[in-house]
Amino acid sequence: MADTPSIQQAALTNIRVQKWVVYTSITLFLLKVAAYFLTNSVAILTDALESTVNVVTGFTGLYSLRLAAKPRDENHPYGHGKIELISASFEGVLILVAGMIILYESLSNLIHAHPVKQLDAGILIIASTAVVNYILGWWCVNTGKKHHSQALQASGKHLQSDTWTTLGIIVGLILLRFTGISWIDSAVAMIFAGFIMIEGGKIIRSTIAGLTDEADEALLRQLISVLNVQKRQNWIDIHNLRIIKYGSVIHLDCHLTVPWYLNVNEAHAELETLGETISKAFDQDIESFVHTDGCVPPKSCEICPLIDCSVRKAAFTSRLEWTLENITSNQKHGIS
Repeated sequence: MADTPSIQQAALTNIRVQKWVVYTSITLFLLKVAAYFLTNSVAILTDALESTVNVVTGFTGLYSLRLAAKPRDENHPYGHGKIELISASFEGVLILVAGMIILYESLSNLIHAHPVKQLDAGILIIASTAVVNYILGWWCVNTGKKHHSQALQASGKHLQSDTWTTLGIIVGLILLRFTGISWIDSAVAMIFAGFIMIEGGKIIRSTIAGLTDEADEALLRQLISVLNVQKRQNWIDIHNLRIIKYGSVIHLDCHLTVPWYLNVNEAHAELETLGETISKAFDQDIESFVHTDGCVPPKSCEICPLIDCSVRKAAFTSRLEWTLENITSNQKHGIS
């Protein structure tokens, strides 16, 4: 199945945003290096070292997005979307390592303080990089969420975590500027080193969940809510429902129980309606594979709301409400 134009358009948008991440990361890294040589501040050096991760992951993210945008082929029938998860994992690891380096450098500076100079100019340069990083990070996260790109969201979160680190360093430098207490910038940097290590851990955790096809409980509950509201009379039951994400595409498969006497065309029409209902409820591309089961009287009759069923074997007793437990179970009809 060929990728739809909307998928390709989203992929091109993601690549364009990531290119700006690369260009900006290189520029900001050079500014931070210049600020270090200007001030001799180890805190600024720490920020510059963290920015090298931005540069490396910027290129890695760009590569993964280009690869993820490739159309499906014989060797990759589900597309190349999962490369984004590998890229995001790599970025999470680098963020974690950067936090450890910052912590080490902060402790080292705490023990062996370095004299600083021209703090006013250094603070202005670093503050400007923080503003640019935050705006770019916000753009990446929002675009990544819109187009369901894990790699772009990871880039954005990384840039925003870099912003908080830089702000911590600015606070330290301002306090150092007015108090002359040399250990302040190291103490603040250590606090924010912990913050970005936590952020790196969260990114790793989310990408591992994607790589191992961990069930997205929030997405499943959203889907269940839609199906309970939009349920048609011929949808007697849905069970064995599973969702797997491949980049920006959701692959869904399940078993749909319909009246046993429907012919092939009628049963297929119910499948089409189910797919359309799900697609309208979500703002991303969904590929569904649905298997039809015929109802099994009299047990099916107890949960079947069809009023004009001429072959009913038992009275309708209660409407089956789909839950996370029964819709994902392999138990047919959600009843014993």
